[in-house]
Amino acid sequence: MTETSAPTPEEQGKIDLVFLRDLADAVDERDVRWLARTLKRMHPADAADALEALEYDTFEEAVELLGGELPPEILIELRDSYREDAVDMLPDQAVAQALDELDSDDATTILEDLEEDRRERILEDLAPVDRAELERSLGYEEETAGRLMQTEFVAVPEFWTVGQTIDHARTLGTELPEVFYDVYVTDPAHRLLGIVSLANLLRQPRETLLEDIMQEPTTTLDTSTDQEDVAFQFQKYSLASAPVTDTAGRLVGMITVDDMVDVMHSEHSEDLLALSNVSSADASDTVLETVKARLPWLAINLFTAFIASAIISMFEGAIEQVVALAILMPVVAALGGNAGSQGLAVAVRAIASRQLGGSAARRAVMREFLAAAINGLLIGTGVGVIALFWFGDTGLGLVIGFAMFGTFLWAGLSGILVPLGLKRLGADPAVASSVFVLTLTDVMAFFSFLGLASLVLL
Repeated sequence: MTETSAPTPEEQGKIDLVFLRDLADAVDERDVRWLARTLKRMHPADAADALEALEYDTFEEAVELLGGELPPEILIELRDSYREDAVDMLPDQAVAQALDELDSDDATTILEDLEEDRRERILEDLAPVDRAELERSLGYEEETAGRLMQTEFVAVPEFWTVGQTIDHARTLGTELPEVFYDVYVTDPAHRLLGIVSLANLLRQPRETLLEDIMQEPTTTLDTSTDQEDVAFQFQKYSLASAPVTDTAGRLVGMITVDDMVDVMHSEHSEDLLALSNVSSADASDTVLETVKARLPWLAINLFTAFIASAIISMFEGAIEQVVALAILMPVVAALGGNAGSQGLAVAVRAIASRQLGGSAARRAVMREFLAAAINGLLIGTGVGVIALFWFGDTGLGLVIGFAMFGTFLWAGLSGILVPLGLKRLGADPAVASSVFVLTLTDVMAFFSFLGLASLVLL
């Protein structure tokens, strides 16, 4: 394999096609030494991006070829589906080594990817202390603070001085967390008393007592706190890290902002996909997985489409007598559907960011109603004028104008009230709202337009 350097810092984040060809060639030539050395020189996130940019078969060959030479820092940076496949291909010894080198939160993520029997087999090879720690993390519910937290942190008693704390941190060596921002002050029962930021710690004289400079926690997370609530707390208070306590108030871990960035990205992606009635969108998905993720929602939409068709069939006679109705029906339905989708997108985002509580919800409903009324009046007038000049029928212009106005009002209210109602019922507004909103909007559009046409034009 020819000696080709890894991307420079200025090139990080860009996937160079020549470099990718070199990676693929190294895999084909089974040049483990070059492949491992090159990936280790890169930032783990960029190395993961490079591996994911390879053909999927080549990616699998690369992981199998590297085995224990694949740095754990790169493994944890891979997207979920790639990481899961990589862990499946790695030998037990390589997985155990990765668990030993990674922080506890990342190690727990790797363990989640394993089948239960293999997980138990690998855990048996770990030191008893490490095994107990990881088993405790796995004991917490998925998508909670207990699963997200890392159990490596710095905790000291309140009667210590700044100097003692700094000296203690230095003696921890490799046991010191790779990244941390705060020192936690605890009582003899390990209950959290206060927090001293590293910035504040380093500004104080060595003889200063921690109890004199510690601050109350901005927020304290319980191990059972849902990850969405954790992310909200980080966003609300601009946190770099936060302590996690158990039900007895004992400090058991901490969560850092890098983990929260991943959670926020994941939650936002889930909401975006859910609004489109899609549950998966990964480059590694097979055709069968893609079909299975989308077909159920398409089946539901098929059912709702027949509901709208049933409404149309009620006015079959009117459509036969006034052909223009068939021409204009899609206009009413399409514009009404877009209006409902706009309100729905804003409402779901506001609910996810905790902006629609109490009186804010009432203000949002009134805002959407008034906005829908104004948009409906303007769009309805415009469509009515176009229909008048197109078909030369004043009655038809008035019918579609009024129908458009009513549809916009209905769509605006549906877009905000449906997600709020689903949230109150305990359902996920992002998942179920779009089906209800679009169906209600289509039904209202066809019923109002064809119903008014039957009364006025026939």
